[in-house]
Amino acid sequence: MKLGKFIAWLGLIFMTLGLIYAFINGDFFEDGGKLLSNPWGIMSMIDLYVGFTLFSMWIFFREKNLLVKIIWIIAMMILGFFTGALYIIYAFYSSKDDWLKFFLGHKKESILKNTKE
Repeated sequence: MKLGKFIAWLGLIFMTLGLIYAFINGDFFEDGGKLLSNPWGIMSMIDLYVGFTLFSMWIFFREKNLLVKIIWIIAMMILGFFTGALYIIYAFYSSKDDWLKFFLGHKKESILKNTKE
């Protein structure tokens, strides 16, 4: 888990630095317009949002509280894998070094109970 935490923190740091750089040096609307005028820019956006959606499915599965699920998923759709990195860090620390808890969240006990029957 230490390696996973390290990689997640590294991802969060690079995403933070990248976002700061982009907001300071770029124009969100102008640059976004250029991106969406390019077929590969459009494909990149499709790729990203498919990834955001798939990752959000894991969040939805893993979390218990509907409001918490919604907040994480909205953040994912707005801030992308910055939120993904933050969520992975949250999942690592809240799982207390238990890989099944990391992947299954609050459903761990019920899933293990059902597999023993």
